[in-house]
Amino acid sequence: MRFQPTPIACGLAGLLLSLQGTALAQQAAAGKDDKAKQQLEAVVITGIRASLESSLDAKRNASANVDVITAVDVGKMPDKNLADSLQRVVGVAVRTDYDEAEKVAMRGANPDMSLILFNGHTVSGGDWYLNDQASSSRSTSLSLMPSSVLNSATVYKTSQANIVDGGLAGTINVTTRKPLDSPKGFSGVVSAGAVYADLPGKTSPQLNASLNWKNEDSTLGFIGQVFAEKRYIRRDTASRFAYGANSGWDQINTATMLGITDASLAGSGYTAAQLNGVRLPGSMSTEFVEGVRDRKGGMFSGQFKPTTNTEVGLTGFYSKMNAANFGRATMGAIYQMLAGQSGPLGGTTATNVNGQRVYASIKNPVIVEEETIYGHKLRVLKSAEISYANGLPAQYVGDSEGFYRSGAYASSGFLDLDGKWVVSDKLTLKGLLSTTKGIGHTDMDRGLTYSRYGQGVKYAFTDLERAPDFSWINAGSGTMPLATSAAPGTPGYRLTGRSGLNRYHTVDSEKSYAIDGEYTQDSGIFSSMNFGFRNADHRRQYGLSTVALKSAFVAANAPDPALAVPYPGDFGQYLGGNFDNSGFYFSKDTLTSLFADLAKQTNPQWERRIANSIDLREVQSAAYLMQNLEGEKWSGNAGVRLVRTTVTSRTPVPIPAGACLRIEPGKPYVPCAAYPDAIIDVSEGQPYYDNVPFNGATGTIYRKETTRRVFDDILPSLNLRYDFGSGLIGRLGLSKTIGRQNYNLYGATYSNPSCTSQGCTVTGPNPNLKPLSSRNLDISVAWYYAKRSMLALSAFSSLIDGYAKTGGTSSGQTVDLYDGTTNTVRTYMINSSTQQKARIRGVELAWEQPIAWGFGFQSNASYAETRVEDGRPMNGASKLAGNAGVYWENEVFSARLVYNYRSEYVSSTTAPSPTANSQGMSTIGGVLMPSAPTIAAPVSNVAFTANYNITPELQISFSATNLTNPVRATYRYSEAEQQKVDASGRQYYLEARYKF
Repeated sequence: MRFQPTPIACGLAGLLLSLQGTALAQQAAAGKDDKAKQQLEAVVITGIRASLESSLDAKRNASANVDVITAVDVGKMPDKNLADSLQRVVGVAVRTDYDEAEKVAMRGANPDMSLILFNGHTVSGGDWYLNDQASSSRSTSLSLMPSSVLNSATVYKTSQANIVDGGLAGTINVTTRKPLDSPKGFSGVVSAGAVYADLPGKTSPQLNASLNWKNEDSTLGFIGQVFAEKRYIRRDTASRFAYGANSGWDQINTATMLGITDASLAGSGYTAAQLNGVRLPGSMSTEFVEGVRDRKGGMFSGQFKPTTNTEVGLTGFYSKMNAANFGRATMGAIYQMLAGQSGPLGGTTATNVNGQRVYASIKNPVIVEEETIYGHKLRVLKSAEISYANGLPAQYVGDSEGFYRSGAYASSGFLDLDGKWVVSDKLTLKGLLSTTKGIGHTDMDRGLTYSRYGQGVKYAFTDLERAPDFSWINAGSGTMPLATSAAPGTPGYRLTGRSGLNRYHTVDSEKSYAIDGEYTQDSGIFSSMNFGFRNADHRRQYGLSTVALKSAFVAANAPDPALAVPYPGDFGQYLGGNFDNSGFYFSKDTLTSLFADLAKQTNPQWERRIANSIDLREVQSAAYLMQNLEGEKWSGNAGVRLVRTTVTSRTPVPIPAGACLRIEPGKPYVPCAAYPDAIIDVSEGQPYYDNVPFNGATGTIYRKETTRRVFDDILPSLNLRYDFGSGLIGRLGLSKTIGRQNYNLYGATYSNPSCTSQGCTVTGPNPNLKPLSSRNLDISVAWYYAKRSMLALSAFSSLIDGYAKTGGTSSGQTVDLYDGTTNTVRTYMINSSTQQKARIRGVELAWEQPIAWGFGFQSNASYAETRVEDGRPMNGASKLAGNAGVYWENEVFSARLVYNYRSEYVSSTTAPSPTANSQGMSTIGGVLMPSAPTIAAPVSNVAFTANYNITPELQISFSATNLTNPVRATYRYSEAEQQKVDASGRQYYLEARYKF
């Protein structure tokens, strides 16, 4: 058997070597002369080197600018999910939650602008954390996708007409394995091991197994794979988190903070007036989160080739990650202390000591000047003591909470049926039917909040990546609450609040079909023509429900303080700083039992909450035509894709107060005469206590208003490739791409209606938001100067139209709503998201080079400059990203060490609400400026893997991730305004793999 050094041969060689060890060598020995053996040995290589050669050949021969990852890459890398693997690609950055890469961003854009495909179709997924479940982002969470499902991944940096639309910044197509590609009739891989997470200090099992069978004629085959991977997580955090106005950063205002006087500042060198406008941290807080990521699932693939001209395949995948999580926090209340407010949980009740309001004061202030990300000069209170006067009874100084979220999970699955028919030597047709569904769910979120009473707090910021130094002043025990019998004014914690029993549920699904054809022309420069059609019906639904409680909150029903559990002694060990790391919580069993006794059984319909629910349908239709071109030294394609997006949203709309009455659970349903479509059999979170007369007139009642919009786009593309000789390849890509808006921008509820002499306004969604569009230019040159060697440079530019601008500005749209002040229906101007222009441009550099004796390295770096029309930074956009890796490999042993870097980026949610102030303005120190986003500081990481072949069939593997245990920090206007710093620890994996 003779092999030629084509991309297909090299890719197949890499895959077969990863799954079958020495199968190809045995095949060569079975039969040919010495010359054939020498040729085989010249082409077939093993392990890391095979994967590099396969990937480079695919990149070299592609008309468009692409990057490729093969299954061997994953087998030799310390990657545990697909996001881990993709972050090694130049121009790709990831968003990391806790210690695992989760969402992928390309070329400086945020994750919502990247499209993830599996076998050519989109894949729906859920999120495991309740805030992400509610965000309605389009970004795909790859934490559900273990690396072992990957056959290859092609990262399209430039678009072409036959690629599914929706990837504004780029598209990633992940393919799974096909059974007929296996060299053996029956084969398999079993991997078993364990992972140790050093911060929680726990070990958990890891299992992966796959079996492949095909008949002797290679006309029928099946693959089955299962995986069960469990890992404990923990995150220690020091932050500014708190309730109410004191969460994050604010500014000093001596007109309301009456405790700040010249007398209280005596000896500090400042007067009270000089502190006005100084930026002030709202809290000194710590957060302690524990959880589990228990990922189980499998994949099935069947392939049938009844004739040489026909082929049918069926592939199914399902993954579910159970992720129950337990969050605890201790929070200060600096802002409220200075404002003379004693209301817990962010309340504004005035402090009162013997009928007189009291205020905290600032002592020993240290003020520094900062330059904001927008270029303004501000002052920051770097350190101070915030305290009440000596001799006063203990006053409100903060809160402590513990929330257990049971039944939290995310799932993703798809089923696709594909077919291929070679009609003639000129025409080939392919078809694809697919269905996919993802769920994000939290079964119950419940918790208790205790408020702390004392004299105050001292703090000092030292470094961005280091927790502040801070300590409480005369605030009682930090590890146990007070008994309910403790006298008023006693320092310590008292129960002041309990949560509702909230359930979150998001469903994302899509059904699609596609027909693709290729007609071979062989006519001059016209080599072949591609054409096709695709239709996808996408649904997105999000809802929150609340279980009724039997009674109102009573502080006397607090759990026994003796049941309180203190924070572990090593809490915050990786955060640096000299801070109070004490805290307490009640176990998940205590909370579960307590709230189970409080819960009142009604029915699922009553528990629903309509406000802020998402109910959206999006139908995507596209047809394309692409001409493939080929000359003596050049090739390429030119095409056009016609796209129609039809968006139908059902938006919650409040009805006039008193126009309809809510129906008590269990009572007959009678539609409201005034508004027959009003949803009157849901609680909307209103109390329904035992022994309290039911009042159907409380709260807001909603109906749903349906809007339908149609958007058409024409997407031309051109890709050219030129071979200059001596391994030098140049490419040019021109295209127009689209990206669709996040779901909640189309379908959030209306709120805050207001009427003046100038007219009426209301905040809400904007169903007229058109998809984002981008005009893209990509120029690249790559030099393949030796085997497995490449030096490549790319430059790109994208001009974006339709980028969402949130902040509640006038959208130009109206809605008719009832005005309770005039008892009439009036027309309201909707304040919502609008659209603006943005730009991304940058360069990428990649270098891969084998050295000698099995050594080699890979490296890449990218620079992306983003600009939004109104001057704000783009969400999720990093200027710099880079990777560097070295490897060594022989026939028995391989090792790889990789380094990853990502510069700062805006880490605010990728799907802010339509009226969020993320694009708004704020007055700081008398200066009107853009509101401060939350910015993630630069972070780098190191991972390592080593593999030892005991026999050709048995391999031992050791991997370590988060080796440098990076501390992840975020800040606001500048690095002087640290928002939080957290650490999640290292993970160590030990596995044994057996191949047969």
